[in-house]
Amino acid sequence: MLATTLRSAPGRASALLVGTAVAAGLCACAPQAPDTGTVDRVLLSPTADPSTVQTVTWRVSGAEESFLEIEPEDGSGQATRLQGRPTGGGEADSTFAATATGLEPDTAYRYRIGEGGEEGGEEDGDGGEDGLSDWYGFTTAAEGNEPFSFLYFGDVQDDIADEAAPVIRAALEAEPGARLALHSGDLVDSAGDDSQWDAWFDAFGPLATGGMNHLAVPGNHDYGSEGLSEHWAPQFPGAGNGPEEPEGLARTVYHTDYQGVRFVALDSNHRDAAPHSADRWLDTQRRWLEQVLADNPHQWTVVTFHHPVFSSNPERDGDTLRRAWLPVLEEYDVDLVLQGHDHSYSRGNLTEHRTRDPDVQTGPVYVVAVTGPKMYEAAEDDWTDHGAEVRVQRTGVQTFQTVSVDHDTMVYRADTAQGESVDSFTIVKEGDGKRVIDGH
Repeated sequence: MLATTLRSAPGRASALLVGTAVAAGLCACAPQAPDTGTVDRVLLSPTADPSTVQTVTWRVSGAEESFLEIEPEDGSGQATRLQGRPTGGGEADSTFAATATGLEPDTAYRYRIGEGGEEGGEEDGDGGEDGLSDWYGFTTAAEGNEPFSFLYFGDVQDDIADEAAPVIRAALEAEPGARLALHSGDLVDSAGDDSQWDAWFDAFGPLATGGMNHLAVPGNHDYGSEGLSEHWAPQFPGAGNGPEEPEGLARTVYHTDYQGVRFVALDSNHRDAAPHSADRWLDTQRRWLEQVLADNPHQWTVVTFHHPVFSSNPERDGDTLRRAWLPVLEEYDVDLVLQGHDHSYSRGNLTEHRTRDPDVQTGPVYVVAVTGPKMYEAAEDDWTDHGAEVRVQRTGVQTFQTVSVDHDTMVYRADTAQGESVDSFTIVKEGDGKRVIDGH
């Protein structure tokens, strides 16, 4: 049951297009996407506690006011209407956000969006309601360490409609029950280009953006000449639990806990830190990260940011980030560090974590991946020169990554849209020990 009922829904006649399979995660079984009319760019954004709290963002053409209506999918509770908070946009397109609290864990909900104030949405002659979108659906996180899967995408960025979208859709088809999508930056190429954001949302489709949480960190292309893209915070508000200063970090740094995994989002764009110094930008996040990892009550930890600590591009060196964050990632034995930026595929670890078995390592796993078609050459020098080794490296390959978490085991796969397996490994935790085993 929702914590507070603002107003009972006047009717429930709109078609539930997402179907009852929302309980399994993404509603891939739906016969068609919701017909949202003037409502688009509907997105679930993770909160600090996604088992009881959910943020939704959306855009409505020409609207000054908009609201969210949400109710348990099985009809067991009363509907609630939440007034949308305006978050940006001009007269033609306005973006809104609403946060539903007091939700029940591991429960399927459906929601729709209306124009105007929370008293809007009148019944039409056919028993439906004017000014309301059709229904979307999602399932809240379960409490505790329960099995689930999530997707990881490197830079989408270029030629989204023709070249990146097939990889994204292959990921959604391969893992229709994924509960979360993680994006390691450079979602588009030009931060202020509205048409590129249209292409990004179209590539995922409304069932995926509105049906599972999207945890995103900005890349350098998500910043413009005047700082962070004006599209970013309205679409990806974050969980609101990051560092309060410097001011810019509050929009891009946060953590969320999902069924036994603490996900941590960092902003590696220290070159865009002005008017703050790059040192302050990175050191503030380092100190915050130490606290978040030290206080982590969960078995698993996944950290994501855009620029790699070990660069695979032979023309780059991850020295600045390596000095700032690598000691913390290693000290707290983070399980996965998921990155982008280098437009190739690499996976490795510090050489000190080798074991006698060449297929087994310990310690954190560092991954660099790319989903879009823009490619660079790759080399091992920045890894091997700084105490690390590359276990898998590929150039010219677009991948999506699937990670399945099941109590003491985490299984990772990197695949192409054509079904080629690029990489796989399994992390097993037994007692106080951890093993990373190539293949699965």
